[in-house]
Amino acid sequence: MRLRVCTWNVNSVRLRAEQVARFVAEQAPDVLCLQETKCREGEFPREAFAAMGLPHLAIRGQKGWHGVAIASRLPFEPAPELHVCREGHARHVGISVQGVEIHNFYVPAGGDTPDRAANPKFDHKLDFFERLTARMAARDPKAPILIAGDLNVAPGEHDVWNHRYMSRIVSHTPVEIQAMARLKDALGFVDLVRAAVPDPEKLFSWWSYRAADFRASNRGLRLDHLWASPGLEIAARRQGAVMARIHDPVRAWERPSDHAPVTADLVL
Repeated sequence: MRLRVCTWNVNSVRLRAEQVARFVAEQAPDVLCLQETKCREGEFPREAFAAMGLPHLAIRGQKGWHGVAIASRLPFEPAPELHVCREGHARHVGISVQGVEIHNFYVPAGGDTPDRAANPKFDHKLDFFERLTARMAARDPKAPILIAGDLNVAPGEHDVWNHRYMSRIVSHTPVEIQAMARLKDALGFVDLVRAAVPDPEKLFSWWSYRAADFRASNRGLRLDHLWASPGLEIAARRQGAVMARIHDPVRAWERPSDHAPVTADLVL
């Protein structure tokens, strides 16, 4: 079967429920991982998701901030809580569906100053990566695991609009890129989007609200990711090419999130 997984920092699920419904109708994801839902569990628009055909929900909410959720067409079991956020924020939720363990993350943005000693938010971001890396290093690479979410790092030269400038800005500094690389190497994860669209093609999933026309300025970053463990990626590839894409037209919809959805199709 085909399992289409989507990750999307929706930047308020209640504000953008109609946009989510439109995207689901057009792209038919089987599993939708959302970040920055910005509501508590009881405030999540469950009925709207049931009407979309995604009635199975795993929600980790928080009042006004952060928040993650997974909405699925298929029934699932909960995956283990990884406890990688030292502040106790709602930044992770996981499920097991069709034999695949899917972990949805909203990694801390890290503030403005890329200095662990001077900026507690940046230290928190790197600590989050370090804790998650330790958890993944203990797993079996043959296990079918998918990491999804807004990881808040653009890892490559072609994942930012200007590599030299952005190397000094939080989200693309060398220390963050190294932290992300250690996580990726911990289990040998495959970046499904870059596997489908290799360098040097520029790819972005986030554009600032500051630009009146995000396409004209095109000062974007690829912050949203779908990574497969070797066991999952190899099994899917045996059945056919893994298709992945960034749905940047969604960023042009009325009152959009500043992030675009990202999907990957896995044949299980």
